[in-house]
Amino acid sequence: MDDRGNAHDGVREEVSEFYAKAVARTGGCCAGAVASGYAADELARLPDDAVASAFGCGNPLAFGEVAAGDVVVDLGSGAGIDLIVAGRKVGPRGRVIGVDMTDAMIERARANVAAAGLANVEVRKGLIEALPVEPGSVDWVVSNCVVNLSPDKPAVFAEIFRVLKPGGRMLISDIVVEDLPDWVRADKVLYSACVAGAISEAEYVAGLTTAGLEAVEVRDRLVYDCCQIEALYRDELADAAAVPDENLRRAAQAVDGKVWSAMFYARKPAA
Repeated sequence: MDDRGNAHDGVREEVSEFYAKAVARTGGCCAGAVASGYAADELARLPDDAVASAFGCGNPLAFGEVAAGDVVVDLGSGAGIDLIVAGRKVGPRGRVIGVDMTDAMIERARANVAAAGLANVEVRKGLIEALPVEPGSVDWVVSNCVVNLSPDKPAVFAEIFRVLKPGGRMLISDIVVEDLPDWVRADKVLYSACVAGAISEAEYVAGLTTAGLEAVEVRDRLVYDCCQIEALYRDELADAAAVPDENLRRAAQAVDGKVWSAMFYARKPAA
């Protein structure tokens, strides 16, 4: 394995350890499920643990046309909130596959899916850069604030193209950034907090296009201000109390107006 491969593995290990600890806490990335586009009545029908352990920055299923009988793959399925929502949308004739690399998250997701009484949802262990999913087998790929954590985003985009059926579609909610200071990029904690590893919106669109996807567009955006970024850091950091307030504030001010969540749509060509 080359040095880049070793570095990628190191990033994945740090992210996995971060979320294994985070799943034991309540709260989630980007200010929680309600602020991320889930309707109150929708949340009320979900297991409490799935909502409390949500780590998303949007609701990718709110902007899609996922229908009964569809096959859906969720990249980085976490504690299972989107698996359950998708499972109910596709119904008994459909199928939902969650992929996650963190054992604690997989265990939590399986428990939440069981609590929701869904037999059409499964969770597989794997990397989003090498999905344990057959080529050309799914109608939809969704993901919620996960791809920004990948150290090899072109590989993720290529995998999305590979697993989609011809004419299949993807809808991903994710964090994007513009002009982050180098010291923010280098911060390992801020990487796991969905910021330091994110790319720009233009790079995201270009990456999806290069992978072979078409009709790429941004369907929604939410720009975070300094206060929201600081709150995000505090929600994400298990040891936030050990981080001086001035350091958190400085990190938030450094990215004020440069971080937002975006909803990306794309389609695999039908031919």
